[in-house]
Amino acid sequence: MKAKISIIGAGAVGAQAAFCIASKELGDIVLIDILGDMAKGKALDIAQSLPLFKSNVSVVGGDDYTLTKNSDIVVIVAGIPRKPGMTREQLLETNAKIISDVTKKVVRHSPHSLLIVVTNPLDAMVTVAKNVSGFPRERVIGMAGVLDSSRFRYFLAKEADVPVEKVEALVLGSHGEAMVPMERLARVNGKPAVEVVGKEKLKEITERVKNGGAEIIGLLKNVSTSYAPAAAIAEMAESILHDQKKVLPCSVFLEGEYGVKGCAVGVPIILGKSGAEKIVDVDMTEKERKMFKEAVDSIKEMIAHAKKITE
Repeated sequence: MKAKISIIGAGAVGAQAAFCIASKELGDIVLIDILGDMAKGKALDIAQSLPLFKSNVSVVGGDDYTLTKNSDIVVIVAGIPRKPGMTREQLLETNAKIISDVTKKVVRHSPHSLLIVVTNPLDAMVTVAKNVSGFPRERVIGMAGVLDSSRFRYFLAKEADVPVEKVEALVLGSHGEAMVPMERLARVNGKPAVEVVGKEKLKEITERVKNGGAEIIGLLKNVSTSYAPAAAIAEMAESILHDQKKVLPCSVFLEGEYGVKGCAVGVPIILGKSGAEKIVDVDMTEKERKMFKEAVDSIKEMIAHAKKITE
C-alpha cells in the first residue's frame, strides 16, 4: 500500500513540495487549500507530469479535509507568507490562528499522522501544532534546519568551488534572524571551513545564511521562497517514509535536552518512520550556547503570545 501525504496550503511552497514528493514517488498526495479549484488545478498539473518521471502515484486537490483521511504525513504550509520588510515575528498573530484551526481539522481526519510544520514563524508554529494536536513530540516536526543548512552548504560550496556533496554544514536554533549557523563544525573536503575560505568570508557566509529567505523575498518582491523549502520538505518526507534514519536538523519540542523545556527549537534528530526518533546532542562552546539561548528566548516570547491568541 502506498503512503499518503497530505499538504495543507497549495501556494508556491505547498505545490512545489507536492511536485517534489510526487516526482520521487514517495506516495499518493492530497493538496488542500481554501481555494479548492486552485488546489485541484495544481494537483492535475503535477499529475500530468508524472509519466515523465515514471512515477505512479495519485495527486488530487480540493478544499475538503475528508480527502486527507488516514494520511501518514501531513505537511502544514497554510498561512500568510512573509512579505518584504516583514519579520517572522510579525507573522505570528495571523498564522497562530490558522495553524490552530488547520491542526484541529487534520487531527480529526488523521489521528495517527505525523505532522511536518512549515508555516512561519516556524518554531512557534511547531509548538502551537504540538499543543493543539495533543500528539507526542516525535510526531510534530518543523522544517527549518534542513533548509537553512542547505543554504549554508550551497554558499560554502560556491565560495570554495567544490561539489556540494563535499560540504558539511549545520544550522541550529530558531528559523529566523536568531538562528545559529555552526561555523566551527562546517567542513569542506573534510577540513574545517574556516581553513578553506578564511574567517572573514565564513562570517559573511553565515550572515547571508541568516538572511537567506529575506534576500530572495527582496528580489522577488511580493513572492516568497519555494524551491529550496519544498526540497527540504521532500528530504524529510523521504527519510520518514523510507525509514532512512537520517540525522537532520529539525524543529522539535524539547523536554530538557540542550537545557530547554517547553518549546520547539532546531536541533539534530534521527528522522525515521516514527518521526523524531532521537535527539542528537551537539557539544557547544560558550559562545554557541549563548547564541542558542538567545534563539530559544526569542522563540519563547513568540510562544507566550501565540498561547494567548489560540486559547
